[in-house]
Amino acid sequence: MMGYRVRTLLDWAYGGVDHSIPGNGGQECSDFLSNQQRVVETIFFMALGSSLLYFGYKAIVRDSKLPVNYDRTDPAVKRLLLVMLCITFGIEAGFKFATQEIVYFLNPCHLVTMAQIYLLAAPPSKSSSVVFRLCMHWGHGPLLALVFPVLNTRMLPFEQEVYYIQHMMIYYVVPPYLLWLGGAYTIESISDLKWSVVSFGYQCFYHFGPLQLVAFLTQANLNNMLCPAISDPFYGPYYRCWAVLHQAGLILLHNKTYTTVVHGIISLFRGIICLSRKRAKVHGRAEYSNGKLD
Repeated sequence: MMGYRVRTLLDWAYGGVDHSIPGNGGQECSDFLSNQQRVVETIFFMALGSSLLYFGYKAIVRDSKLPVNYDRTDPAVKRLLLVMLCITFGIEAGFKFATQEIVYFLNPCHLVTMAQIYLLAAPPSKSSSVVFRLCMHWGHGPLLALVFPVLNTRMLPFEQEVYYIQHMMIYYVVPPYLLWLGGAYTIESISDLKWSVVSFGYQCFYHFGPLQLVAFLTQANLNNMLCPAISDPFYGPYYRCWAVLHQAGLILLHNKTYTTVVHGIISLFRGIICLSRKRAKVHGRAEYSNGKLD
């Protein structure tokens, strides 16, 4: 009975992964890299990730500069975004259960979605600040998913549409709104690289550790750890090395650029609102004065 339950659970987890689709998994995908190359890359990048995590964490502990004052109010817009993101992620979960591909929940974009659900649901705190800053450094992932979408595995009705809705929400909607709220949802200064180091270290450790192990055992190409995606511009035997290089640059450059642009838009929008309110007050005073004269 126990063996039957385990087999049923595993079948739900990855039984529906279609190995005939290029780049989706299977033995051919697992054999894309030689075992020697896979072992060497794993040892090197796991050691790199662990070192960056250790030194980055020590630097943050010494000087975290996290916010200490938190606004505990729960805006209606925040609750609305929470409901919308939960519905979107719930539909995506339904697709994964229907196609027996639950294992793909380990992909980074799904983890970022779950982290953002936590940020929208939990009250502002020190933990929220830590999770928010890490999420902001992984924001390039949804952007790459939108620029280089892998849709050849999504066959169900509206499955591709939900893919775009989810990634647009976790990139264009939730992060700018949290930055607008401020407080616990603030980012470090442009010159502060400690969080970038920790984020990159965590990404290396997660991808070449747990994610690669599960991908190898299930032969499901989780975030392309077994073989490159069909849309990968660095397709070839060293695609993972190229990925680590461009991920390091994106974690540093994208987060700083993204937050700078969003803060600029927020400042402009707040300035417009402030100017509109001042004009409304002046107009109201003028009407009041004219009424008294009449």
